[in-house]
Amino acid sequence: MAEHLFHLKANWPGGRNDIGMIDAGRLKTEVSIPPEMDGPGIGTNPDEMLLGAAATCYIITLAAMLERSRIEKTALTMESVGVVDVTNGVITYKKIIHKPHIILPENTTEKEIERVQKLAEKAETSCMISRALKGNVEIRLEVTIEIADLL
Repeated sequence: MAEHLFHLKANWPGGRNDIGMIDAGRLKTEVSIPPEMDGPGIGTNPDEMLLGAAATCYIITLAAMLERSRIEKTALTMESVGVVDVTNGVITYKKIIHKPHIILPENTTEKEIERVQKLAEKAETSCMISRALKGNVEIRLEVTIEIADLL
């Protein structure tokens, strides 16, 4: 078994509504509580970073699975939404909705479209971040598959 270590350094100079700094190699940014939770909204925040980790892990996993299956794509884009619930002062990251949009070449068969749908679903359960969140944060997919128009 090979373990990979990822390191992050954090500096938080003040109290709740202050601004901190994180450095995780290529990710260096200010962090604070988002304005939706009565914070200053400077830099990024844990909610965006969790959403970013889940979204990038999913889209990279999906792209790799399409490539391994030798399925050509014209485009692969995605929007993701994180849903955070605040009830009685308790903050819960409830769910993440990934909305991948896959555009396939004009000559794609119905069978290949079905295969892409299955791969989109499998990528969610194969992604390391999705597996880490399982049982705590619901992850939902809204997959759109289209065939490219010839211009």
